This record gives sequence, C-alpha cells and structure tokens, in this order.
Amino acid sequence: MRMKHRRFSKWAVLAVLTLFTLLHEADRLLIGPLTSSIMASFRIDEGQMGAVVSGALIVGGLLFPVWGYLFDRFSRARLIALAATIWGATTWLSALAPTFGWFVVARAATGVDDASTPGVYSLLADTFDPRVRGRVYALLKTAMPAGYVLGAVLATTLTPRVGWRWIFVMTGGAGLVVAVLVALVVKDVARGATEPELAGAPAVAARFSWAVARSLLRRRTLVALYAQGFFAVLPINVVTFWFFRYLETERGYTGTTSLSVATLTVLGLGVGFPLGGVLGDRLFRRMPQGRLLAGIATLPGSVLLCTALLTPTTEPVLFVLLAATGVFLTSFAAPNIGATISDVSLPEVRSTALAMQGLVEATGAALAPFLAGLVADRASLGTAFIVVVAGAAMCWTPFYLIALASISRDLEQTRSQLRARSRS
Repeated sequence: MRMKHRRFSKWAVLAVLTLFTLLHEADRLLIGPLTSSIMASFRIDEGQMGAVVSGALIVGGLLFPVWGYLFDRFSRARLIALAATIWGATTWLSALAPTFGWFVVARAATGVDDASTPGVYSLLADTFDPRVRGRVYALLKTAMPAGYVLGAVLATTLTPRVGWRWIFVMTGGAGLVVAVLVALVVKDVARGATEPELAGAPAVAARFSWAVARSLLRRRTLVALYAQGFFAVLPINVVTFWFFRYLETERGYTGTTSLSVATLTVLGLGVGFPLGGVLGDRLFRRMPQGRLLAGIATLPGSVLLCTALLTPTTEPVLFVLLAATGVFLTSFAAPNIGATISDVSLPEVRSTALAMQGLVEATGAALAPFLAGLVADRASLGTAFIVVVAGAAMCWTPFYLIALASISRDLEQTRSQLRARSRS
C-alpha cells in the first residue's frame, strides 16, 4: 500500500505541475493573441507594443538567479505556490491598468513569477528517474504550446464579447486556484533522490554551496548550451508574440482563420516536444550524446520555417504544412537541452544551473519582440521573422556543436563526483 501511495503521489505532483505550466503559459502568452485589441485600446504602434513584452521578459530574466538560489536553498513546493500567487495578483493588475504606462508596469511585474520554472524542473528531476527525464521535461514543454492555444481560444472567442481586460481577470484567477492546488498536492523531495549513484545516501547532495555553484561555469557543456540558448530563443519569442498580428495584417486572415492556422502550427510543437523527449531518452541510454543528437533536428526545422515565410499568401495550405513541420522539428531540442543541463549539474545546484539558462534565454527573448517590432516598422513582420530565424540558426549552431563534443566528459565528471559522495 505504501508503494502505491508513493507512486500515486509522484504522478499527482506531475499532473499539478503540468497544470501549473499549462495555465501559466496561457496567461503569459495571452498577450500575443490580444495584441491588436490592446493596441487599439491604448492607441499605440508595434514598437510600443513590443516594449510591453520586453519589459516582462527583462524582469523575469533578472530574477532567474534569485529564484534559482531560493529553489536550491528552500522548499521548492512552497516557492512554486508563491509563484502562482504572484502570477494571479500581477495579472489582475494588468486588467485594471487605466493607462498604457501603468499597463507596461503591470505586465513587467508579471515577469516576476515567469522565472520560477527552474524549481519546477529541478523538483521533477528529483522525483523521476534520470532515464525518463527527457520525456517528463517534454510533457511540461508540451503544456506550453497547449497553453498558447488555450490563450488564443480565450482571446478570439471571448474578447469580442467581454473585452481583453476580463480575459486577464480569468487567467489571474486561475493562478490563485493553482497556488492552492500546489500547496495541497506538491511536496518537496530530497535533492538527488533519484540519482543512481546516490541511491544509498541521497541526503549527501542536499546542501547548496556557492563553490559548487561557481563550478558550473567550468562545465564546457553548460557554457556552450547557455550561449546557444541566447540565440535559439529569438525565433520562438518573435513568432509567438507577433504571429497573430502577422497572420492578420500580412496574410489577410480573419480572427477565426488566424486561430485555425495558429492552432495547426502550434500542434507541431505539441507533437514534437514529447517525441523529441522520448527519442532523446532512448538515445541517451545508448550514448552520452544521445539527447543532444536528438535536438539537432532544430536546424532543418529552422530552414523549413524560413521557407514557409517565403510562400505566397495565395498558398495557405503550403504555408501551414511548412510552418507546422518546421516548429515540429525545432521543438526536439528544448526538452533535451533542459534534461542535459540537469544531467551534468550536481543536484544541490540544479535549480541554479537551470536558472542561469533561463537568465540567458530571457535576455535574448526580451530583445526579440522589440527588435522585430522595429524591423516591422521599417519593412514587414515577414521580413523580421526571416531575419531572426535565419540569423539565430547561424549563431546557435556552433555552440550546440561544442556542447555535443564535450557532453561525454562533463557527464562522466558529474557521475564520478556523485559516486565519490556515495562512498564517503
């Protein structure tokens, strides 16, 4: 009976944290489908609207190290519940903002809880066996495009009836409900509890150390993945934020058609994340480079995305097929990179390692919508998309190859340290 209870608890934790990710992403990405309504309400242009998203990304990016440190020192379950509470409160402030200036400040405040993701991934890494880490992370990644679709459905179906402010009221309320669920269901576990090398003494790796945290920067794999992350997030953030605007203004699609196209395209992410995670796990059992080899599919995916953007507006079916296939392939990397960072990081600084990745990615993500908006003002959104997708691929590929070449050595070093602790 005790074993069944523990097994149920493990899956219950995964279910609640997946729900947290799903609804949080719906709230965070809702700004994209609501862009035109908000711009009309405040009478602003693309450049000003791009600053709205950049503000939240900057705040979130700056707080990633803080959240990472807190997650490695204190109860991750309680901190996740706190993050959900902050999400609800700041989203309500966005709904109440009377002017554009206040709206920018309120949306920037929503970035506070956006930096809480390292704790979620770290907690699940200590809950599930490393052999399935990729597919567990992939499930959380899949909740992100699902959240985007959920937000898009809310925006397109309810905004004409109740207005964009009430949409934020609804998603803010969801954050408070999730906070209660996390507090009731999610419990923290010992750091390193699922590491095979620490099976006899998982508590040895439980204490945070600044010396160990600083040593993360001596892992060539981590440094390379951090560098590639800055460039790799540019396309997804540009497309996520400006996609609805692009479909409406440059492809001439109506609200319903835009929702259909976006849903089909995002479906590629929803399918690609779990397949990429499963493939990465299987290859990882055979070779240390397995996860990163699975993620290399992102490169041909970027080529297909650029091809989709070059298709004529008279070829909507071809556009959707190319775009969906492109995002399907580009999604293979995300769960495997997160799992790789967890694999080569010692358990007591795993949240910090993931937070450092979040900081770098948030920096790139913060620049993406704003820069794309500026390019769109001078050319077009389509041109901005192509420049960002192609340019980012050229920049992140060399760093990814460095990580691929160094993962075997860094992974063995981490496992050796864990074995030494188990013997002591």
